[in-house]
Amino acid sequence: GLLGIDEVYAMGGAGAIGALAFGVEEIGLEPVQVITGPGNIYVAAAKRVVRGQAGIDSEAGTTEILVIADDTADAGYVAADLVSQAEHDEAAASLLVTDSPEFAERVVAELDRLAAATKHAERVQTALGGPQSAIVLVDDLQAAVAFSNAYGPEHLELQTADPEGLLASIHNAGAIFLGPTSPVSLGDYLAGSNHVLPTGGQARFSPGLGAYSFLRPQQVVAYDRDALREVADRIVALSTAEDLPAHGEAVTQRFRTR
Repeated sequence: GLLGIDEVYAMGGAGAIGALAFGVEEIGLEPVQVITGPGNIYVAAAKRVVRGQAGIDSEAGTTEILVIADDTADAGYVAADLVSQAEHDEAAASLLVTDSPEFAERVVAELDRLAAATKHAERVQTALGGPQSAIVLVDDLQAAVAFSNAYGPEHLELQTADPEGLLASIHNAGAIFLGPTSPVSLGDYLAGSNHVLPTGGQARFSPGLGAYSFLRPQQVVAYDRDALREVADRIVALSTAEDLPAHGEAVTQRFRTR
């Protein structure tokens, strides 16, 4: 096929990560070079353990949503989005950051209503009530942005009067959803943004899954004799300063008369 897939294994969990990284001789599974994809906390931990044995995209573990909202947002929309991610796992993180105490109270009321009525009510209520979930009150939206950048959420929603105005200040987020009609569910299922995103603060230094996750840039150096001669003295100076004279000798050797 187009992707060149010729082997498929039905397995999952942390054990699957170990099998892919180290191989399983009994079933002819050779160690792979790259392991990608999301999972629970055990899968994320396993990916951390095998990093170095195999490349990984990121430790895409238990889901997170952080919503920055002001008092122009719809409390029902915000609550529904927080519940939608809490539905994944009892350890899922659902956070609202707002500069409006009154709006926060409206969201709490909506959360109580929606969480009690949803199919996975117990799971959702456990996630929303856990230490990983919170409503954070800040002085202004710039403080909300600073909080979000420090947190580095997997999913970030901007439900404010001017979400585009905040976008330039957002530096650390796996995927960003702008405005009241761009819920995380849209990205999860249809919009085309990748669903495999960094969690646990890794959005501060890791991107989501993409074609580049399977690519490796290679560096190629090619100087002709004149070009090398022009910089030879600088190389010798640096190698001398580092007390690695053989580095410099490897250059000057090329200009000695034999």
